[in-house]
Parts: sequence; C-alpha cells; structure tokens
Amino acid sequence: MPGLSLSCWTLHDGAAGHRRQALALAQALAPQGRELCLATAAPWSWLAPRRLPSAEKAFGPDFLAVLATPPALAIGAGRRAALATRLLRERGTRVVQVLHPRLATRHWDLVIAPEHDGRRGPNVITLCGSLNPVDDAWLAQGRADFPGLGELPGPRTVVLLGGPTAAVRFDRGAFEVMAAKLEHWLAMEGGSLLVIGSRRTPAKLARLARSYWADVPGLRWFDPTDGENPYAGALAWADRIVVSPDSVNMVSEACATACPVYVPEPQRASGRVGRYMVSMLARGRIQPLGKLPEDVPAEPLRETPRVAALVAQRLFGS
Repeated sequence: MPGLSLSCWTLHDGAAGHRRQALALAQALAPQGRELCLATAAPWSWLAPRRLPSAEKAFGPDFLAVLATPPALAIGAGRRAALATRLLRERGTRVVQVLHPRLATRHWDLVIAPEHDGRRGPNVITLCGSLNPVDDAWLAQGRADFPGLGELPGPRTVVLLGGPTAAVRFDRGAFEVMAAKLEHWLAMEGGSLLVIGSRRTPAKLARLARSYWADVPGLRWFDPTDGENPYAGALAWADRIVVSPDSVNMVSEACATACPVYVPEPQRASGRVGRYMVSMLARGRIQPLGKLPEDVPAEPLRETPRVAALVAQRLFGS
C-alpha cells in the first residue's frame, strides 16, 4: 500500500516494543512522518491515559509544539502515548492507538489490539500477534547489511532467546530442554547456530548459551559488547527459526519470514501469551520444538500492511 501524503507524528514512551510497533504502522502509512519519545512525571505517569487538568503540559515543550500545530495523523503506543493521542484528537488530529489503552476506546479514532487480548469494538482493529517492519524489502536490507551470515554452513538455525516473564517461566530448566533438542539437530545435520538475546535475557542464560555451543559455527549476540546487532541479518539468512515462548513480538517477526518457526514448550506460556501460542499452533504457523526439525514451506504472516490498509480506508477513505 503506498504511503499517504500527510503530516504524521509517532508517539511512544521509549519502550522497545511500543516504539517498534508504532513506527512499523507509521512507516506503512506515512513514511515521511516524525517521531517523539514522551517523558513525563507524576501524576501523569501514574494515571495516563486518564485526563487531568493541565494535561497538555504533561510532556514538556516538544509536545506542546506538536499540539500547537497538530498533524493530520498521530500514532501512539503505550499509556503515555495514549494520553498524548487523546489530547491531539481534541485538536482535530486523527489518532490511532496501538495496544489497548485500558480505557474506553471512544477516546481514540481507532485502537489496534492483538486478537489474544480479547478486545473488540466498533473502532477496534484486531491482528494476529504484533505489528512489525518485516517484509521483503526489510529482509533484503538485512542480507545486504550482513552478507557474511550467508556464508555460514547450512542449515542456518536462528535462536531468538528471551527470558522469564510473569506469563512464561522460561528459566534454566526450559533452556536446558531447548538446548538438548538443538544439540540433537546439530549432531544429525550439522550447520550453524545464530543465537540472539533480548533485553530480557538473563546474564546466566547468555552465559549458558555461549558455553553450550562454543564450538558450533555461527554467532552469539546478547548486547552491544558483541558488536552490531545482527537481528535483521539473522532473520534474513535463516533456514529455520527457534523462538523462546515468552515473546509475542519475536514470534510475530519470525513468522513474518518464510522460514519454519519452532517454539520450545509453547505450553509454558499462560494468559494472553498462551492464547497467542495456541492460535499460532492452530494456524500451523509455528511448531513445537521436537527431536527432529520438520521444515516445510511457510507463508509469511504479515499483518502490518493489512492493518495499515484498514486504517487508511477508515480514517481517510484511501
């Protein structure tokens, strides 16, 4: 879908997941838009997106400047951004809030919510998983930026490693189960292993990952001390992807490639994350990590362009 020629601001609180989803949608809708990271103090940081007197002053002079010249479109993610988009809507801006703001959706033109949240409404657009920038162009750029990864021996198995959350007990025991199955894969097929951690990966799991596969070709990346983050290149050059069951975002991005995606012990996930895993298993887009890989061709699951097209149609008739 071609981008719209209109002024657009992307607003977020700096959290990586919020920023990535809001920017992915903004890039699909209005690639020339601008971005603002919102910082604030109590009481707004506690109560957002609820509106208090003088709420327009919650985010400092940069946001006041945006309010003074409101854009045609604003896209927000996170509770702070939900207050900012709510204020902009009062100035005539069309606003889209990514992730449910935990307040009545009537305060926004559109709310984008994952199916596993169970949120529905006349101005709610649901999607499977999370918004992300992964498409053919993004993957091509990843290959161009990290050409050396394409020279690693195949099959190239990418492991996206998260960590424990309230919904998923991905601890050392879970890591050991995953590692044993991957060891079997490597013994049977050889190839290379590209292990990439996230902000949630505990140091002890990072150390285990380094020691378990010290002699296996590939790479291990856990923080900037390991060099430039090879995430995009790893997804672009992967033959298969293994994702720990704690991250909807990582699973969504893996599934936006054409690779088979494996999740170790998806039943470990509970609550909303658990519902997402059940949905993806039912779709056949992920498989439980087993003793042997069952690599089958996969159709990329890319929700961002579909959601962007719905937003453009409903807000601007495009």
